[in-house]
Amino acid sequence: MITVLLGLLLLIILIEIYFRTRPVYVDIARKINGPPVLFFLSCVKFLVSLTMESTFWHLRDYAATYKNTYRFYAFGRLSINVIRAREVEIYLSANRHMDKGQFYKFFSAFLGEGLLISKGEKWAQRRKILTPAFHFNILQQFLRIFHEESHKLVKFLDNNIDNEQEGINLPPVTSRFTLNTICETSMGVKLDSMEEPDEYRRNIVLIGKLLIARILKPWIYLELPYKLLGYKKEIDRPLIPIHNFTRKIIHQRREAFYDGKIVNFAPGNRENIYETKKRRYAMLDTLLAAEAEGLLDAEGIREEVDTFMFEGHDTTSSALTFIFLLLANHPDVQERVYEEIRSAVQSNSGESLTMPQLNDLSYTDRVIKESLRLYPPVPLVSRETNNHVFVYSYIEYARVCSSALKVH
Repeated sequence: MITVLLGLLLLIILIEIYFRTRPVYVDIARKINGPPVLFFLSCVKFLVSLTMESTFWHLRDYAATYKNTYRFYAFGRLSINVIRAREVEIYLSANRHMDKGQFYKFFSAFLGEGLLISKGEKWAQRRKILTPAFHFNILQQFLRIFHEESHKLVKFLDNNIDNEQEGINLPPVTSRFTLNTICETSMGVKLDSMEEPDEYRRNIVLIGKLLIARILKPWIYLELPYKLLGYKKEIDRPLIPIHNFTRKIIHQRREAFYDGKIVNFAPGNRENIYETKKRRYAMLDTLLAAEAEGLLDAEGIREEVDTFMFEGHDTTSSALTFIFLLLANHPDVQERVYEEIRSAVQSNSGESLTMPQLNDLSYTDRVIKESLRLYPPVPLVSRETNNHVFVYSYIEYARVCSSALKVH
């Protein structure tokens, strides 16, 4: 094991020397400001000390210091953080010259080639398949689920707030209810009605933490040290039961689908997907319809369901947490939101609000959007150029990041 580690150490040093001496990287580094380049030992010390919190503050501090797009190195790899809106637009619109960043590949063991990770023709095909699932009529069907889980969340907070002298740690709470919501809307099942729902919740949260942690440990970017140092086994432990759970749900829903209990499916008539019989429509029904047409296989369905389960619950939970935080810090805004919602509910005789009534909550809508602007649930987007991309006075051939936290 010592020999392997020493070999990896030497390999990393050689990779760093190689990348730092490449003319194109040296040229870019001269044209773009950024933090001092750390030599190997200093770089190791810096990276070993990285946490999610410290990474957040490093990115904020760099943006405040350089007030513009800046570059930084990590184990010999040059990255450029684009924080000006005009430059971000250039990168995000240059689809022919951009691939998704290296970090996305770390999620492939979990999500396969789902919409988050796939690219090119496969991404375009999957997106086309999934677009009908976000039809306005479909979202209206989900409204009752949103109401049910919202009431559960409010009831939980009411029952526990007086018992918590130091307050409530919101992320685990919001995550629980957003996971319930996305499970029912994407897979068509109530998570609480399944066997061992808490185990599935724990595994979903754990796998997210483990995958994010890998991003902060460049020494396990390569598959060999990732496996030898035991990190793969650590991730496989929650991953296997997650995949088994998803496949079980898909199997049950597929049987109901072909028995006619979900929809009357006619090839070529995708509108029939929306006409449910005995059960509520779920995103999974769209995928099963695509499978019936030969557009998707069983593993492709699993990939997209896992992608939506993971992305959907985590981003929504983060958004809710930040909204609650901002409302607590701005009681005047909180009061206006409360009054707008209270007035709408009263005018509806105390019943749950309909979609048109929710759309009329203009002030609440602006508050939500402002929170998303200040604290976006996905704070960083990563791309790698596969060709020269011109941005004003310099040419780049490197990793490109866009920090939404500083763009807005």
